[in-house]
Amino acid sequence: MRWILRLVSTVTVMLIWSTAGNAAQTEPSASSPKSGTRLITLGTRGGPIPTVGRAQSSNALIVNGTPYIVDAGEGVTRRLTRAVISIPDIDTIFITHPHSDHTGGLGGLLSAEYDFHRTNPVTILGPPGTAASVKGLVDFLTVSSDIRISDGTHTVPASKVFSGRDTRTGVIYQDANVKVTAVENTHFHFRPGSPAYGKYKSYSYRFETSDRVVVFSGDTGPSQALTELAKGADLLVTEVAYLSAEEAKAYLIRTGQSSRRTPEEQASFLRHEAEEHPRPEDVGKMAARAGVKTVVLTHLPMTGDPNDNYERFVGEVNKNFTGRVVVARDLMEF
Repeated sequence: MRWILRLVSTVTVMLIWSTAGNAAQTEPSASSPKSGTRLITLGTRGGPIPTVGRAQSSNALIVNGTPYIVDAGEGVTRRLTRAVISIPDIDTIFITHPHSDHTGGLGGLLSAEYDFHRTNPVTILGPPGTAASVKGLVDFLTVSSDIRISDGTHTVPASKVFSGRDTRTGVIYQDANVKVTAVENTHFHFRPGSPAYGKYKSYSYRFETSDRVVVFSGDTGPSQALTELAKGADLLVTEVAYLSAEEAKAYLIRTGQSSRRTPEEQASFLRHEAEEHPRPEDVGKMAARAGVKTVVLTHLPMTGDPNDNYERFVGEVNKNFTGRVVVARDLMEF
């Protein structure tokens, strides 16, 4: 009986150690160091259809204890809470482009900041369309803000806290922790005469800190501008949302969109997947030419795999890139 009890005790301890190890990898601790640069992949699903298990595109770069948010897809606020990142400490948010799977959680995040009695300014930076999007969210928040000011629980209007700013390319932000450079990538190919033609852009960002260089691709097809931006980076955090023609057609059927989209819309979706997202081989070529150290694959597509397994992407990236490749999960830390 004693040896059975010892065995059960040993197995229990091993399970606790294993669980603690997995939790440490996916749920950062509040006791994480306050100096240096840390990346947390908050949301790793490419959208726009929501799924269980992964939030949509969002990342936190924490430099000397200060959080900078890159994209704010649906689920970002809950992921920040799980990552033990103080929401009232978020001063600056960067948006790569105004697709809904990169902005759908922004309203909830700004609401949470306001409800935490944030009074200092919060700035949301991004390509053209960012300021208009934030203005719409502030208009929405103003109803709640007016109510809370009227019931005496708040004193500062939401319009005094949040502002959006459209930026050009080049160096768009710099403070004591980080310098941020933007380039336009190849995600958008609008038809002349369409509502967005010549109006909206999609950016990739390079964050330079005292100890690391981290590049976020945003959504893009193969891009020479991104390759140049990523030269010598420690981390290239890149989307790999590409679906083959067969996978894309299956996706439309599986999500019920094949019956709701016109044939023209379905054809445009297939073109979008083929031209405006990178294949894993494309990621490998860009990473190799840029000489990056580690590739982090995110913005992962709905392939229909019930196990949500993307390890095949690693081998496909490594056809052209010999460095480290990691398939991200929500709340992984680098």
